[in-house]
Amino acid sequence: MNHKAVRALYSNVVTIRNNEAFDAQDNKIEINITTVNAWVDPEAYKGLRQAEYPSITDQLDALWKGGDAATEMLAKVQAVKTKYPKGAS
Repeated sequence: MNHKAVRALYSNVVTIRNNEAFDAQDNKIEINITTVNAWVDPEAYKGLRQAEYPSITDQLDALWKGGDAATEMLAKVQAVKTKYPKGAS
């Protein structure tokens, strides 16, 4: 079970044990597993971008050099942002 999806979809969930969800009073909460499985993390793009961005060292080096180096680095960063737009996974 995707715990992050359960917590995003069911705000009253406090605990998840053995694929069952419970509220603060330890009452079982019925979960629609189809809805949970269909959930797409709106923050997933962040990790995907981070994995493909040039290193921060290379980015800072390009900024320090300026000119063509900075322009090329900006193009690389923009390409990653285009590949993984906000809200997409």
